[in-house]
Amino acid sequence: MQPPGPQPISIEGIDSAATFYDAVGGHDTFEKLVSGFYARVANDPVLTSIYPDHDWAAAARRLLMFLEQYWGGPRTYSETRGHPRLRARHAEFRIDVEARDHWLAHMRAALDDLELPAEADATIWSYLTLGADVLVNS
Repeated sequence: MQPPGPQPISIEGIDSAATFYDAVGGHDTFEKLVSGFYARVANDPVLTSIYPDHDWAAAARRLLMFLEQYWGGPRTYSETRGHPRLRARHAEFRIDVEARDHWLAHMRAALDDLELPAEADATIWSYLTLGADVLVNS
C-alpha cells in the first residue's frame, strides 16, 4: 500500500502554481531534511542494525530522490530506480514499532530543523507518519 500522493497546499506568499516542492524551498530544503535525518540515524543503535553496510550516502541519496519526486521535484528516483515500491523495497528489513518510532523521532527532529511554515510542516509530517506506519512489517 502506497501512502496517498501529495495534497495541494497554499502557503502565504507563494505562487499557487508552484509545486509543494518549490513552495517549501526545493532541493535545498529536502537535502537539509535528509542530511539532518541521517546524521541522527547514524548514531542510533536500533536503526543502524537495520541499514545494510551502513551505506549512509547511498541511503540518503535514495531518500532524497524519493522525497523530491514525491513532492513535485525532479523525477530522478523513477528514472534511476523505477517505481518506488516502498513496501517491497523494505520487505527484507525487520521494521518493528520500535524502529518506526526511532525513525520518526529522527525525522521529526530533522523536520523541526527546517522551521517550515506550520501547514507545510504538518503536510510533510502527516505523510511521513503514514509512510512509516505502512512499512512496519514485524
